Amino acid sequence: MVNIPGGNVFINPQELLDKSAVTEGMSVGDLGCGSSGHFIVPFSKAVGSKGKVYAVDIQKEVLSSIISVAKMNLLTNVETVWSNLEMVGATKIPADSLDIALLINVMFQNKNHLNLMKEAMRLIKPGGKIIIADWKKIALPIGPPLDLRVDKEELKNIAASLKLNLFSDDALGNNHFLLIFQK
Repeated sequence: MVNIPGGNVFINPQELLDKSAVTEGMSVGDLGCGSSGHFIVPFSKAVGSKGKVYAVDIQKEVLSSIISVAKMNLLTNVETVWSNLEMVGATKIPADSLDIALLINVMFQNKNHLNLMKEAMRLIKPGGKIIIADWKKIALPIGPPLDLRVDKEELKNIAASLKLNLFSDDALGNNHFLLIFQK
């Protein structure tokens, strides 16, 4: 099995935009954004000049790359934030301020799913959504090893314990599941 870090290239950003119902003026956090800006650029364009996109990652070189991507695409509504998402309260974005928190291909790379979801929940406003897309827990010729993949039922149970409502349980392309929770 080929290990593809993140694997965001296997997710169509337009499909994710459509399923997340992002609109102009929204505030979106891409938590664990990765260096390519795969979702930062389309979400930034979708929220427009009245909206904001936070690119959050623990790796500072990733954030430097996002700054370059934003400049190359003439995006003025992108802000980078360095944070350890497994530490609740560490992300320097105001609590209850995001309309959407994205956790795209982040769960398989982390062990503390509860704290990741708590931090995302802390950041979204009432009625806001946490959107989780990650590798299906099935054997595929691409992606991370099966033992690193997360069972989406585990994430649903964590969300239920946090009093998050399951808004949508869907597929995202052929290789990923998509869960949308609402606060």
